[in-house]
Amino acid sequence: MDRLRSVLGAVVAALVMTTASAGAQEVKHYRFAYDQPKSTGYGILGDIFSDKLKALSKGTMLIDQYPGAQLGQEPQVLQLVKSGDVEFCISSSANAATLSPQAGVMSMHFLFRSEAHLIKAIADPEVSKAMKAMIADTVQGARVIALSTLGLRSMYSKREIKKIDDMKGLKVRVQATPTEDTMFPAYGAQIVHMPFGSVYTSLQTGVIDVAENGVNVYLANKHYEVAPVLSMTEHEANNSLVWVSDKLWNSLSPEQQGWVQGAADEVNKTQPAKAIELEHQSQDKLKAIGVKVVTDVDKSGFVTIADPYLDKLAKDLGPHAEKVKDLIRAIK
Repeated sequence: MDRLRSVLGAVVAALVMTTASAGAQEVKHYRFAYDQPKSTGYGILGDIFSDKLKALSKGTMLIDQYPGAQLGQEPQVLQLVKSGDVEFCISSSANAATLSPQAGVMSMHFLFRSEAHLIKAIADPEVSKAMKAMIADTVQGARVIALSTLGLRSMYSKREIKKIDDMKGLKVRVQATPTEDTMFPAYGAQIVHMPFGSVYTSLQTGVIDVAENGVNVYLANKHYEVAPVLSMTEHEANNSLVWVSDKLWNSLSPEQQGWVQGAADEVNKTQPAKAIELEHQSQDKLKAIGVKVVTDVDKSGFVTIADPYLDKLAKDLGPHAEKVKDLIRAIK
């Protein structure tokens, strides 16, 4: 009997070890790439997604974050996700427009009335659903699982931009979307396209007079060193999409897909408010180190020009863009 017990004990121990070993082998690591430093709202997003996915999967699905364009700038990383060489990435809605032009709707000027409106809109499940449907209809090889934001974009330069007249003739680095290419010339500026990584040197050397981005991005990338005046134009939102490669998605079980989407839903729900909080903290830091922050920008001239374009640009982009625009404008 004792011998039988010891044999059974050995069998049970072997089974436990085998199960533990199988469980250990099931732990998978996935690359999650973005082009901003970890200290930005992209890092907030990466941490929310990573923590939630680890919890839902009981430690079997782990995210390795690659911030600061380690795997390439956004347009390149989007191609890597489409080909399945990188599993997850974040892209701005403007860079998403290189794959799906209708995504440019998220960059339309003065579509978002305030930070509070932006938080509500990005966290709204219907807006998220409409953007996912847009990408599903227009992009092969990758899908969008969440929306996020880095807040509202403003302009920075060596000079103040307090009103629309101050834009006349200035060379502005813009994201390469039909929206930007339409709006900035309408304000009287000249547009210049370049990768984000070239902005610092271009401001330094005078290749461009103005750049525009979120407050925290301006701080984290030290653009204030070469453009020490931040004018709070808040002309558009710095919105982002979270992508997963179809190659990975199709290899996952329904349960694993549920975990990934659950982690993405957590991002959608909680990241916007945290990102806006980071924007406010960043503005305080900038003021403390002597950056001139112009808060009394007269936006009326910009809004007067931009407003008629909202309906026209959305219509030109397509039916998905129109739907997203209507959903966002209807949010109170």
